[in-house]
Amino acid sequence: MAALHARDRSATAGLLSIGQVLARLTPEFPDLTSSKLRFLEVQGIVSPSRTESGYRKFSQTDIDRLRLGLTLQRDHYLPLSVIREQLDEAEADGGAVSAIAPPPSIAPAPRRYRREELLSAAGAGPQILNDAISTGIIAPAETYPESTVTLLRGLVALDRHGIEPRHLRTLRQSAEREVSLIESAMSALLRRTDAASRGKAREMAPELAGKIDEVRAVFIKEALARVLS
Repeated sequence: MAALHARDRSATAGLLSIGQVLARLTPEFPDLTSSKLRFLEVQGIVSPSRTESGYRKFSQTDIDRLRLGLTLQRDHYLPLSVIREQLDEAEADGGAVSAIAPPPSIAPAPRRYRREELLSAAGAGPQILNDAISTGIIAPAETYPESTVTLLRGLVALDRHGIEPRHLRTLRQSAEREVSLIESAMSALLRRTDAASRGKAREMAPELAGKIDEVRAVFIKEALARVLS
C-alpha cells in the first residue's frame, strides 16, 4: 500500500486534486462544486488523469479549459457541447487554451436604482420609502438593487390594506433569526476554510432556506384557517 501511494505521488507531481482546483476557481465561479467538476468531466470539458488509487488529478491545461469553459457558460450561455467543441478546436490548432480571450460578456450587469428611479419602478411615494428606511426594512443607500424594487412594491401593496412598514419590522427580525438557524446548521462547514466546504455551504444554504419557507407557509395557512373558521 505504501508503495502504491509513493507511485501515485511520483506520477502526479505538479498536478492538482479536486480540492485544489476548487480553491483556485471558486473565487471566480462560486457555484463550482466537486459534483459539477465530475459532471464537466463527463461532458468532455476536462479530462483529468487518474492515480493508481483512482483519484482525479488536474493539469494546468485542465485548469485553463475549466476557466474558459465556465466563463463561456456563465457569460454567454453556451451549451456545454459547443464549449467542448471550441476548446477542442483550439487545442487541435496547436494554441494554448490559456491564450484564448473569451468574447465580451453578453450577461447584463445587475441594474442599480437611484432613489427617484427606485420610487418610479416600484410605483411608490417618498413617504413609504422613508418609513421603510426609518424602521430598518430597507437599508439606506446611494443606489438599490432589483430586490429592493420587489420589496418596495410589496410594501406599497400592503400599505393599501393598512399594513405599514413599521408593522413589518418583526418580519425582518424573524428573517434574521432564520438566517441564524441556517448558520448554526452549517457551522461545521463554515468553520472550514477549504473551497469544497465553502461550495457545499453555498449549496446547502438556499436548500435550508427553502425548507424553512415551506414550514412557515404551513404555519401561516393553519393560522389563517383558524381566523377564517
